[in-house]
Amino acid sequence: MAVDMSMTILVVDDYKTMLRIISNLLKQLGFENIEEASDGAEALEKMKKTNYGLVISDWNMEPMTGYELLLKVRSDDSLKRTPFIMVTAESKTENVIAAKKAGVNNYIVKPFNGATLKQKITAVLGEF
Repeated sequence: MAVDMSMTILVVDDYKTMLRIISNLLKQLGFENIEEASDGAEALEKMKKTNYGLVISDWNMEPMTGYELLLKVRSDDSLKRTPFIMVTAESKTENVIAAKKAGVNNYIVKPFNGATLKQKITAVLGEF
């Protein structure tokens, strides 16, 4: 199945510069419809209103972390099949294990480039 390049992607990060970097990388990869949220709570509200083809979320945010967002998404019948990639500056093994157990589709450690982002998205959605 081909990846729908026009699907809407939600990027979640409390750091505006990181939102811009990830959004720009996604645009360079050919994705056009990118929305942003500044924390897990805002992301969850948006996810209840819009059907996203992919969520790329930072781990460390207040008041709701990316991990808490992932847990809420995976426990919601209408959202649980949404592909979810976690982004973090920490490569702690226990975090990776916790995210995997919670149902994350893939994991990216900062800093990363467009090639890494494409590789991670391809692993989740397929070639594009």
